[in-house]
Amino acid sequence: MAIAMRPSQSLRLWQQVTLAEVQAASHDLTMRQMAILLTVYLDPPPHTVRGLAEKLAVTKPVITRALDTMGSLKLLSRHRDEKDRRNVLVKRTVEGALFVERFGDLVIDKAAELPI
Repeated sequence: MAIAMRPSQSLRLWQQVTLAEVQAASHDLTMRQMAILLTVYLDPPPHTVRGLAEKLAVTKPVITRALDTMGSLKLLSRHRDEKDRRNVLVKRTVEGALFVERFGDLVIDKAAELPI
């Protein structure tokens, strides 16, 4: 289902969501970190460092640095793939799932506040 919005409405929604995130005592994620997080939580697994790097068109070290930060926040975890030890699997966590769910609720709340 497509949602019809004018560009100014979509930008206002993005502004309101980002303002609420900055004002909240929440994790201050970069755009890249948020893209990785949402990819892991919204796209079906498995997720690998290599696969995330390809999807975001960045290098594996860029993904690794982002995962270091998100791992310390317990939003994602990394594990060696037991079937292929060369691969590092990126997995969801309970804390990460709660963060993504809360973020989704925030987007819904802010969208409902938009003037028609």
